[in-house]
Amino acid sequence: MPTRGVVYVHSTPLAVCSHVEWAIARVLAAPVNLQWTAQPVDPGSRRAECGWSGRPGTGAELAAALRQWPMIRFEVTEEPSPGADGERFMYVPGRGLFRATVGAAGDIQLGEDRLRSIMAAARGPEALAHALDKALGSAWDAELEPYRYAGDGAPVTLLTRVG
Repeated sequence: MPTRGVVYVHSTPLAVCSHVEWAIARVLAAPVNLQWTAQPVDPGSRRAECGWSGRPGTGAELAAALRQWPMIRFEVTEEPSPGADGERFMYVPGRGLFRATVGAAGDIQLGEDRLRSIMAAARGPEALAHALDKALGSAWDAELEPYRYAGDGAPVTLLTRVG
């Protein structure tokens, strides 16, 4: 059963745009021609986004392909599908890749075992709050938020994986 998602390239140098398209095309096994627009938060850089459809796990493949360039900022989402959880990947230079399981509404889901482990390791309310912020990817969200707003109203490209 196929699933779908979105790739958001929030910020990339102009010279890397074609490489990003090639990486996405390799994963989707289809040509990709994104509509690049200026990223006002990072002058001189570009942004683009595209919807995709494919088999479960495609989101992880896209994130792995894009993290080859440590200077870009991106997010990849994959919707839940029968028998597979949804996923969200965020990448920020200097911070690395964050991965989370997401539910049907797009909320990050923390499993019971993970929550028990966080609670057991926390030595007080501040430590618990810090561990939960980390598990929810709050630092990645905070760094990407200005780049997301800059993309409001930007064109969206829809892609379909072949095969």
